[in-house]
Amino acid sequence: MKGVLLVNLGSPESPTAKDVKPYLDEFLMDKYVIDVPFLLRALLVRGIILQTRPKKSAAAYAKIWWEEGSPLVVISERMTKKVRNQVGVPVALAMRYGKMSILKGLQELKDKGVDEVMLFPLYPQHAMASTTTILVLAEELRQQHFPEMKFTIVPAFYNKPDYIKALANSIKKHLDTFEYDHLLFSYHGIPKRHIRKTDITKSHCKIDGSCCNTPSPAHEFCYRHQCYETTKQVVAYLGIPEGKYSQTFQSRLAGDKWLTPYTDVEVNKMPEKGIKKLAVVTPAFVSDCLETLEEIAMEANHQFKEHGGEEFMAIPCMNDGDEWCATVSHWINDWAK
Repeated sequence: MKGVLLVNLGSPESPTAKDVKPYLDEFLMDKYVIDVPFLLRALLVRGIILQTRPKKSAAAYAKIWWEEGSPLVVISERMTKKVRNQVGVPVALAMRYGKMSILKGLQELKDKGVDEVMLFPLYPQHAMASTTTILVLAEELRQQHFPEMKFTIVPAFYNKPDYIKALANSIKKHLDTFEYDHLLFSYHGIPKRHIRKTDITKSHCKIDGSCCNTPSPAHEFCYRHQCYETTKQVVAYLGIPEGKYSQTFQSRLAGDKWLTPYTDVEVNKMPEKGIKKLAVVTPAFVSDCLETLEEIAMEANHQFKEHGGEEFMAIPCMNDGDEWCATVSHWINDWAK
């Protein structure tokens, strides 16, 4: 029997330092997130970051927390419910980090008689720190607990026409109510070395401005290429002219070379370039979360206006929008035939 496991990032149990600390420990100790040897990672995470970060992160989570709980979890649950109503196979939801574990999700499917699982990471673009870590952990759990199960992996869907259409229509709905000077596509940042590590050709990715536009097998797993391709296809679909949009990368840790240009740096420069009305969309996420609700809708908004900007719109993610849920359901039904 077939079934589906949707997997998103995860969330602490509450916006308190006590609950944020174990969540951050699990997240940052993941070797696909901070990809350095274990002892160095433990020293960095447990010796330095976790001494101060939980309190700061808890304050950020507290600003965006909903009455029903973590926005990321609540939105993912709403989306799952809509998808369940449109498909003919069991659908479970799991998170890579936190208590809604992949193990629990797989067990839920097994208890319903599922032995063939569509493993669906809810990330449009492929990255080590998001997609790979889900797939590796799921396979380890399958071998340990569910050896009779078979997996079908949903690859990155950054350029699938129905995804582009759902994303573009979701963006358009908000832009129709906002006379913007500029549309910024802000993607989650990753260290540049992650791009090189996922280069299956071992030679293509030079991050020099041309490699992402030169066809290569490396693009199947290249986060940077996939981000630029999503932007390119969305602006083509919406007919947004050159010069009225740009792309940046947000959320970086100090000490590493991360993908540039940086969102915060570029947003701060925009008002002096005559951009007074800014719209920002975050297509690395399908569900609103800390990085979209606090980092963009609150912090970037504040910084933009501090530097002379006048109006700012943070365009919501697709969340549990009807077209996006119908798209996911369509992919599932096609596979389940």
